[in-house]
Amino acid sequence: MRPAPAIWRWLGTLGALVVGVVIGLTGAFVQSQRVLLEAPWGSVTFPWGVPVVWISLVVAVRGGAWAVGSRWGAWAVLVGWLAATVLLSAESPSGDVAVSGGARQLVYLIGGVILASAAASLPLPRPSAAATAGRNAEPTA
Repeated sequence: MRPAPAIWRWLGTLGALVVGVVIGLTGAFVQSQRVLLEAPWGSVTFPWGVPVVWISLVVAVRGGAWAVGSRWGAWAVLVGWLAATVLLSAESPSGDVAVSGGARQLVYLIGGVILASAAASLPLPRPSAAATAGRNAEPTA
């Protein structure tokens, strides 16, 4: 006996939430990574961690929507990422903070929310008429 499709959607949404939490946990530490390049006029800092986390977040948000088959999967990834990021930006009892209050971290948080919200708001692609007709066709014996 196969479980109902609604159960798979709930499990997919829960999985998307877990993916968002994992991206939030790893992103809190990766977003601070940068490379210092020496140039003739001085040194230039390129924060490569922020774009890497943003790209992975947007891909996971769209993947969550496609995996679940609804925008609930996308929003679950975003909620998981946001919960983990906000939790790691709060001061721990020992005084440690993973996501500090600097300008780069603020851009990381606000930019991530804007990009992931935009990606979650995009509609899912509709199946073509030929694909829909093929699924609804009666099997021949």
